Amino acid sequence: MAKLIYIEKQVRNHPRAQNILKKLKCSNVVEINHFGEIFNRNSQNFRIQKENVNYIIAAKTNNMVIPVPSPTSAVKGYYFSHMYNCFYDCTYCFLQGLFNSAYHVYFVNYEDFGKEILNITKKTETNLWFFSGYDCDSLASEKVTEFTSYFVPLFSNLKNCLLEIRTKSGQAKQLLKYDAHPNIICAFSLNPQSVIESYEKGTSSLLNRLNSMILLAKKGWNIGLRFDPIMLNCASKKQYIDLFEQALGSIPKKNIHSVSIGGFRLSENHHKKMKHIDPNNKLLFNENYDYCDKLWALKPEFRETELSLHEHLKKLIPNSTIFMSS
Repeated sequence: MAKLIYIEKQVRNHPRAQNILKKLKCSNVVEINHFGEIFNRNSQNFRIQKENVNYIIAAKTNNMVIPVPSPTSAVKGYYFSHMYNCFYDCTYCFLQGLFNSAYHVYFVNYEDFGKEILNITKKTETNLWFFSGYDCDSLASEKVTEFTSYFVPLFSNLKNCLLEIRTKSGQAKQLLKYDAHPNIICAFSLNPQSVIESYEKGTSSLLNRLNSMILLAKKGWNIGLRFDPIMLNCASKKQYIDLFEQALGSIPKKNIHSVSIGGFRLSENHHKKMKHIDPNNKLLFNENYDYCDKLWALKPEFRETELSLHEHLKKLIPNSTIFMSS
């Protein structure tokens, strides 16, 4: 149950806002003019707020749909964020370096997102890749946001684009209500269970994620496998090879839309901010990592195992479906 909910005056009577208020069950509701006056304040402590999360209900009015930053993705596309922050608390999560606040922000004006997405798709005949889950985990928050009820039908009716819903959850229930559509990919971030237990606090177990993949694939859904970030300081090469074989063997090849693999990396700015707010996070001080082209990543001399894992993936699935993140 939420202790405090801030809500923008302009959305107080919005049906989605009312629905979220009912679900969060909080009597302490404070009206504000703009979510930024709470969310963007300086001198907030992300780590303390993560343990005592409050909520903000708002409308997003700019930067609705944003090009994916090229250093962080192996494909060209756009992302949109119907929510800021995440129920989970992964040790390596870049949101700690991106936002001043750990409070959850729920944007309720889905139709405005939809209009912007449609405007972008009309400007080109090229297939476009849209990502949900860059600033949150869309499926983990589904019970509150009802994200799928608007965006799955929207993308099902678009011809020249893909929607990737990326998650660390085992929440397949909502997607199973819909017929599978080739425009929509449910992509699961996968790591060995040892990594999940060490660095992915609150997320679903590997088994739960795999079981969700199996259920979705049986109903015809396209599945993305995201072995990212590879954490070789916590799991061995053999554990990752076993994970590849287990994940790829759990669903039919026809249901595997794409596979990506990438090492742990952060933008230089995010890394420096994360070190400042969490100086006890040993992961952020690993001497095998360094800055290169504004990216904090594994030094080249230590990347041999990562590269060999990529080569192993090629043996298991056609390389045309594999993306290697930088």
